[in-house]
Amino acid sequence: MTRAQPANDLPARVPGLRALSLRLLAGVCLLLAPLAQARSAEPVLPGPLVTVQWLEAHADALNLLSVQDDPARYSAAPQFAQKGAYRVLTQAGGHVPGALRLPYARVRRQQRVNDRDVDWMLPTADDLQALLREVGVRADRPTVIITDGLSASDLDMGARVYWSMKVYGDDRVALLDGGLAGWIEAGKPVTLDAPPETPGNWQAGSLRHEWLADSDAVENARAHGGQIVDARPLAFHLGLERMPAVKRAGHIEGARALPPELRAQTRRGALHFLSASQYRDVLAHLDIDPQRPSVVYCNTGQQAAGAWFVLSQLVGNPQVRLYDASMAGWTAEDRPVVGVR
Repeated sequence: MTRAQPANDLPARVPGLRALSLRLLAGVCLLLAPLAQARSAEPVLPGPLVTVQWLEAHADALNLLSVQDDPARYSAAPQFAQKGAYRVLTQAGGHVPGALRLPYARVRRQQRVNDRDVDWMLPTADDLQALLREVGVRADRPTVIITDGLSASDLDMGARVYWSMKVYGDDRVALLDGGLAGWIEAGKPVTLDAPPETPGNWQAGSLRHEWLADSDAVENARAHGGQIVDARPLAFHLGLERMPAVKRAGHIEGARALPPELRAQTRRGALHFLSASQYRDVLAHLDIDPQRPSVVYCNTGQQAAGAWFVLSQLVGNPQVRLYDASMAGWTAEDRPVVGVR
C-alpha cells in the first residue's frame, strides 16, 4: 500500500514547482501589501474625545467636521481682545485645515410626533446620509467633530451631531476636546478657505432605538420611579424661564437637574469636558446615579445631547436614552410639569 505523500513535501519532488509556488506567494504578498498599509494607516480613535495633539498627528486620515451655529464663521477670522498683558480669544473663527463645513441647523428637522409637528428633531436616516454626503464625509474615515469650544452650547451642538451619527450606526466618531478654541490657544493654524466640494459616501445604518425615548417611555419612567435627568439650566428646571417652543415652564416631575454649567470647565480660554471620576463626583452631589437606566431631556433635544454624551460616553452608562421631543413635545401633549409658581 502506497503511503499518501505529505502536501508540504510535494513541491520538492516536482521539478520547479517549489520555486513557482514561492514566486506566486511573493506576488500575492505584493498585491496585498498596499491594502494592509491602508488599513494600518487608518487611525483608531482613542475614545469619544480626542486632544489637539492627537488630531494634529492624524488629521490627514480623518473626516474633520466643523460644526458652528453660524456657518459664516467657517471663513471668518478669529477675534481677540487684549486683557492686560494677554491676548484672549473672544470669538473662534476659521477652521482647522481640511475641515468640512456642517451647518448645524440642517442636522435637525421637523418630524411628525403623535399627530403634531415638532421642530429640531433627529432627521431620518436618508436625510442625515444625504447631508453628510453633501458636505463630503467619507465612509472609510473616522470623524472628529470640531465646534467653537467657547460655550456650553458649543459642546452640546457637537454632542448632538455625535449622537445623531452614533444613533445611525457610526461608531467611529469623536469630539475634539476644547474645540476650535483649544486648537487656536495651542498655537495651531486655522484657514479661511472655502469648504471642499467633493461629495462623500457616508452610510447611515439601522436606527439604534435603545438610545431614543418617546413621551410614553418618559411617562413610564416617571410613573415607576425611573431616573429622569433635566439637562437645562436651573432657571428652566425650576420654571423661572421658558423657551417659546415650550408651552409651560417647569420640569417633568421627579427629574433631577444636570445643568450645562456643571458639565464642562474652562482651561486656557477653551471649554473642556471633565474626567469620568469628576463627573461621578458631580453626579453624586446632584443625587444622580451614574449607572442607573436614565432618560435625559431639555427644551428641544440639544442640551440633552450634552448630558447624554456625559452619562453614556464619558461615564460609561450604556442605558441612557435621549428624549428627542423634550419639553417642546411634552408640553405640546399637555403632560404635567412642576416648578416654581
